[in-house]
Amino acid sequence: MASTEQPAAPAPSDTLAGTPPGDSDSGADLRGVSQLIINAVAGVTDIVEDMHSTIASPVALIGKAPAGRTRGITGMVYRSVRGVTRVVGTLLDTALAQLQPLLPGQPFSPRREALLAALNGVLGDYLISTGNPLALPMRLRQGGVPLELSAPALAGHFADSNGRLLVLVHGLCMNDLQWLREGHDHGQALARELDCTPLYLSYNSGRHISSNGREFAATLEQLVSHWPVPVRELLIVGHSMGGLVTRSACHYAAAAGHGWLNVLTRLVFLGTPHHGAPLERAGNRANLLIGISPYSAPFTRLGMIRSSGIRDLRFGNLLDEDWQNHDGNHRHDPRRPVALPAGVDCYVLAATKRKEPVARQPGDGLVPVHSALGRHKDPALSLPIDAAHQAVVYGIDHFDLLSSQAVYQQLLGWLRAPSP
Repeated sequence: MASTEQPAAPAPSDTLAGTPPGDSDSGADLRGVSQLIINAVAGVTDIVEDMHSTIASPVALIGKAPAGRTRGITGMVYRSVRGVTRVVGTLLDTALAQLQPLLPGQPFSPRREALLAALNGVLGDYLISTGNPLALPMRLRQGGVPLELSAPALAGHFADSNGRLLVLVHGLCMNDLQWLREGHDHGQALARELDCTPLYLSYNSGRHISSNGREFAATLEQLVSHWPVPVRELLIVGHSMGGLVTRSACHYAAAAGHGWLNVLTRLVFLGTPHHGAPLERAGNRANLLIGISPYSAPFTRLGMIRSSGIRDLRFGNLLDEDWQNHDGNHRHDPRRPVALPAGVDCYVLAATKRKEPVARQPGDGLVPVHSALGRHKDPALSLPIDAAHQAVVYGIDHFDLLSSQAVYQQLLGWLRAPSP
């Protein structure tokens, strides 16, 4: 699925629209799912017709598949399938739209939230381009409730704030509620110990990282500008992709002259793939191999279903320039070096499944240790982070980073330490 997202994301409005607990829009859910089903049927029809066309043509086992649709009666059959699919899709969408006011709101459900987050991680850019109501907007939340980023609304909820904010940014296919894992939430625990206000970013992780980064930068600018008391310190903790979105936000905030960078003091990356994730690169290589033969080439469309956000994880893209003018399956590292924010203490924490140090640490199952620590053979891409600001936690995986007490104690030590 080729990227359809534009580089520039609009600045957030004063009210970050969302569905508060107890008022889930089940009608929109049904209409969104119906759109996905109709589009899936049409997509499979295209794949089958391409295979039919290839098999009916004398081509080599390896090479380029013939261009164009099937003809004659065969072509008419496929055109009819597409026509009926479009009609059914239109009727179904219209019917569900009429039923929407009659459908009661579903109770707030972490399971529904988790399913939507996963769906957006895999198909988020596609949901946006097709206007699907299942596409998640970006918003800051507490307890799953979106915050209205206007001065009166924030004053009504945070008038007693001491001006110290902690923002937590989740990873791919996840949401803000999943910072609570096995009864532990780094944000809530840190807020108690550090006397700060915890806020959680929720975003569509299937979008390009640079698009989310730009919008996150604008969101933080609005938050800090409208906070009821002067913000004296901003702390950010990013898990996995969340760390990349935060680095991208810092870059675009500096370019735009945002004020929130002046109060950002510490930035912690938990299992962030600063230099990419091997699983995405492996998926890309498999897709390239499938495309070698014209008989299997139609199936590369299935491989391209990976969202823009997932494909950005191949190398850890942070900028628009890292993905523009690429077809989504490029094999070379296109990134431009992006410096860490000036004057900000940055910390990196990696996890490994091994319970003891070895010469070659296997990583946390998704992100290699060297990528999480920001190390790269190219000095221009390697992150200059002091050894005292690096840590490796043993015997845990990528998701244990959210609940490990060893990770929490490291976080607490870093964020509590006096500024140099």
